[in-house]
Amino acid sequence: MDFALSEDQRSIVEAARQFATSEVAPGYQLRDKSGVFSKELTRKMGELGLIAPEQPEEYGGSSVDYLTSGLIMEAIAEGDFNMAYVQLLGSLNTQILARYASGSLAQKWIPKICAGDAILGVALTEPGGGSDAANLQLRAKKTAGGYLLKGEKASISLADQSDIMVVFARTGDKENRAKGVSAFLVEMKSDGISTGRFEDMGQRCVGRGSIFFDDAFVPEDHRLGEENKAFSQVMEGFDFSRALIGLQCLAVASKSLEETWKYIQEREAFGAPISVNQGVTFPLSEAETHVEAARLLCQKTLWLKDQGLPHTKEAAMCKWWPPKLAYDVVYQCLLLHGHGGYSDDYPFEQRLRDVLGLQIGDGTAQIMKMIIARQKLGEYQ
Repeated sequence: MDFALSEDQRSIVEAARQFATSEVAPGYQLRDKSGVFSKELTRKMGELGLIAPEQPEEYGGSSVDYLTSGLIMEAIAEGDFNMAYVQLLGSLNTQILARYASGSLAQKWIPKICAGDAILGVALTEPGGGSDAANLQLRAKKTAGGYLLKGEKASISLADQSDIMVVFARTGDKENRAKGVSAFLVEMKSDGISTGRFEDMGQRCVGRGSIFFDDAFVPEDHRLGEENKAFSQVMEGFDFSRALIGLQCLAVASKSLEETWKYIQEREAFGAPISVNQGVTFPLSEAETHVEAARLLCQKTLWLKDQGLPHTKEAAMCKWWPPKLAYDVVYQCLLLHGHGGYSDDYPFEQRLRDVLGLQIGDGTAQIMKMIIARQKLGEYQ
């Protein structure tokens, strides 16, 4: 078992980290206040090959493995947890398009996404759905040349800033639940589409909101995969994004720890640096241990995907544990910075707000534990 990175991996990760440090990190808190996602930075990420880098070169990617894609994700998230969504959504969605979109549709959009010229989101959740993801009310009614979408999506990241969306809609009977769901690639400037934005405590520059479809027309060739089979086909790609989310959150925890180790050696109390106190260093040592273990779990999950091996259980572990762990670590770092950490002079309060959202979105801890339990019970039958 070799844990060493190749020369190419080290070079790519170093380039991503330098970009994150010099260009992404300085605007982290400002973007929180403005609530605006930076499309300029998105294009720069594309120019550097940092968006969906696992895609083949014919689509504008770099043909790297999934593990390397995760390492890039981690490097960007160290600078700005929210701008790392570019990589998360790019990798998740180009994978869906490459596998299930028509050749012409994939060729039209994947290069734009990799170049940072287009942002592609995912519209699955609905007002009455939440964790019951198959309980979809949005209808896709067959019409001449395509479908008419009618209904609402809610709690959608980048709802008002995306250029296109992978939209899940019901094409079959409600009684069929997941077996009656189809997926479509929808251009957000189409007639019959409007959006609304929520006022959230975190991830403000990403923004979360509703999308309203009022008989919005989608051409038939914009359906992704087979009709009524989106859950069994398209949803499998979410195992990839769950591992990326784990690394995205852990990057925030690692950065907070790095800053706190430095701070406790500089901050003096009672005539000595507070780092002489075990009550200060032991919590950080425990956090380092947990973060390292969680990172290895995420990397193993991506390695399994690279080998074409099952990784659903491991991906679920990546989704429930690292977001919670990251929150706990940032919270500890905030406390060790005292009253200064409680203010917005430091980024800890924003990091807390940002990582908290991923204990809810993209699958709650309870749902992830159900997946793990189902897999384990199946092993003993």
